[in-house]
Amino acid sequence: MSGTRGASLTWSREEDEDWAATVEVRLVLRHDAPDGLADEVLAEAHEMVAEAGRPALEVLGTPEEYARTVAAERIGEAHRARVDANGLTPGERIVAAQVSLGLVGLVLCVLDWVQDGLWAEVTPSGAAVFAAIVLALACASVAVVAGAAGRWRGMWGFAGGVAAALVGGGALAVFLSEERLFRVPVPVLAVGCVAVAAAAAALPKARIDRWFAAPPPAGDDEAWLARLGRLLRGRHAMPAAQARGHVREARQHLAAAPEGESAEDAFGDVEVYALRLAEGPARKGRLARRKLYGSGAAALFFTVLLVDDLIAGDGGSPFWTALHVAVVAFLLWAFWTEWRELRSAPRPPAD
Repeated sequence: MSGTRGASLTWSREEDEDWAATVEVRLVLRHDAPDGLADEVLAEAHEMVAEAGRPALEVLGTPEEYARTVAAERIGEAHRARVDANGLTPGERIVAAQVSLGLVGLVLCVLDWVQDGLWAEVTPSGAAVFAAIVLALACASVAVVAGAAGRWRGMWGFAGGVAAALVGGGALAVFLSEERLFRVPVPVLAVGCVAVAAAAAALPKARIDRWFAAPPPAGDDEAWLARLGRLLRGRHAMPAAQARGHVREARQHLAAAPEGESAEDAFGDVEVYALRLAEGPARKGRLARRKLYGSGAAALFFTVLLVDDLIAGDGGSPFWTALHVAVVAFLLWAFWTEWRELRSAPRPPAD
């Protein structure tokens, strides 16, 4: 292997190649670098190392230090203010969720093909349940992104879509027939899942970002302040009382400001200002705790489903039961790992 991913550079030393790979991973995963920055930085580093004729470690320092320096100098507040705890913008998060949904469907199709054969039976009740689950998952992913972006009206709307899909799908499953309508080759279903993933990957991420990041109406201080509070609570996981305190302080400042000065004039972009208020060790702890809660809820949900299937004796074939057990085990392991990391993380100093 002679080059890094992305930039496709050729390094003269294997140690420099390892150095570049570490810088890239650090920038992308730890510092949430925007698209293209890692390639640009590594191209510059490659040129400096080639000119110096010495190892990258001697010219530019350790990869961790170099990535940290680059992040501090070249990843601005405007980008950091618009990404979530996973380093994704709203558009990237939605596209990733829908692509993942298609790929999970593809994996399930392949497993069903291996286990149960080429043909899948389609019944009215089964089709209703399948459609309800897909619609609920799609709406849930958008609701999460809307909440993190401070778009609570959209969040509650899509959350209502999740409830409607599940209730409607369950009701249809009860009343519709379980008689077979037709049979379809599993590869056709797999191709459909691939098509869904491909269509999701082609969604315009920049346009989605603009919708979620649309600023409050110019001169509407109440809308600006309301958005600030929702961003602090949604994107930055700040406790409600603390978020209300920041909003109250901003409102008091505006009350004492010269006439005609708007919230945007006084504080700037609402997403950037929310980041400034939230940044620090406490923010990392809050986001890690929220992630832990999500993992715990998923582990509990699938564990309850597994126990219910085992008690009822309708868990399906041993293959699918084993797969269900593996999913639960993985989720429990993820929850345990995140809990240990949260416990071992240094606590921020008291205010």
